[in-house]
Amino acid sequence: MPNPILPLWEYIPDGEPRVFGDRVYLYGSHDRVSCESFCDFKLKVWSASVNDLNNWQCHGDSFHTRPDRDHDSDTPWTDHELFAPDVVCNNGKYYLYAYIVASKGCVGVSDRPEGPFKLLDNYRYDEADAGDEGIFNDAGVLVDDDGKVYIYYGFEKSHFNEINPENMCEIIKGSYIEDMIPKGTDPACFFEASSPRKINGKYYLIYSPRIGSRLEYAISDSPKGPFKHMGTIIDNGIDYPGGNDHGSVCQINGQWYVFYHRMTNGSIMSRRACAEKIEILPDGTIPQVEMTSLGFEESLNPYKITPAEIACVLKGKCLVTEKDSFTRVVTNIKTGSVIGFKYFDFGDDYSSKTMEFSALVTGLGCPAEVHIMIDGDDENGKEIGVCEIGTHDGEYKAVVENVCGRHSVFLKVNHPYKEWFAHVFDDRNLFDLISVMFKK
Repeated sequence: MPNPILPLWEYIPDGEPRVFGDRVYLYGSHDRVSCESFCDFKLKVWSASVNDLNNWQCHGDSFHTRPDRDHDSDTPWTDHELFAPDVVCNNGKYYLYAYIVASKGCVGVSDRPEGPFKLLDNYRYDEADAGDEGIFNDAGVLVDDDGKVYIYYGFEKSHFNEINPENMCEIIKGSYIEDMIPKGTDPACFFEASSPRKINGKYYLIYSPRIGSRLEYAISDSPKGPFKHMGTIIDNGIDYPGGNDHGSVCQINGQWYVFYHRMTNGSIMSRRACAEKIEILPDGTIPQVEMTSLGFEESLNPYKITPAEIACVLKGKCLVTEKDSFTRVVTNIKTGSVIGFKYFDFGDDYSSKTMEFSALVTGLGCPAEVHIMIDGDDENGKEIGVCEIGTHDGEYKAVVENVCGRHSVFLKVNHPYKEWFAHVFDDRNLFDLISVMFKK
């Protein structure tokens, strides 16, 4: 399954991946299409077999703050939006840690990892023993090997507590620690999105920094810190419309992945779940990875229809937008826009000199030129051909140079006008891109 990893109509940001048994579960917020605010009044759960990451199953709604046509509310004290949950297993039960905007947070419980989760209780604490006014923003939970349970949370300040493992909702008196990630003016300082993991005996805290669209990580020898900032895992704002990021890491069948999200619809909402392979080195560090179109794939097949919306490079004001549940396109394509995909494997047909490129578009009444580039730094790659786009809907083709092996592909768009009035078209939306394909 390429990125985004879930069906393309689904919007699950803030993903917390967890392996329970032989399945990997993705817990996250639920965004609404074309909504002016983050998240929804419900949570959903998706999962896949650890042996088949290309087929994700929807388990439906798992928790609600407002009733809908099929469910009652699970939170009688509030009807505010649900943000960024986490789920852990302890003593054979599964516990959901729900962050509710401007409301007291709570814990849900289920006999199954997919839920649905029933309200266990609000967090129980003395005022002096919990930060965040009991909201527990973006709570991430760690069940340690010795049975102790820790919760990391916070907005603009990182907080920590220990939880009573006997009931999984009581904050242990005297356990509060603030500034798990030290405060400061450095752009990598803590902002939100706490996600703890224990890897090879070390404690990792993954989080969103004060500035940027990145996931940062810090490491400690103790669950209580101090944590040392180590670097960036991924930046979803490199050559792509940026926004906040929130996610975590997970090992599936021996391979480590970082789960994160990307923005669509010209906003910092409507976020979709993505994943990239990562490596954890013997010294515990995680080299930064680039954002790709791959997800769980080794490469994309250029000879199959590639939806434009899985592009991992969108430059020059173009963006992914949803027209309906069946249709999402790259739109707002202007002269100078670049649409990129990483990576295609073209195989080993060295006998051919040429191949064919096809683009399916919605015409917007203005012609355009699509320069097909491979590798390099977007515009600076090797040009293998040019596809002339007309003014009407349909398929447009071009004969291009044959390519073999594994390559990134970038589509650099220009309008064809060269005369004195060309500037009139510089900010014109040229066409919407639906999909692309190569043929040999």
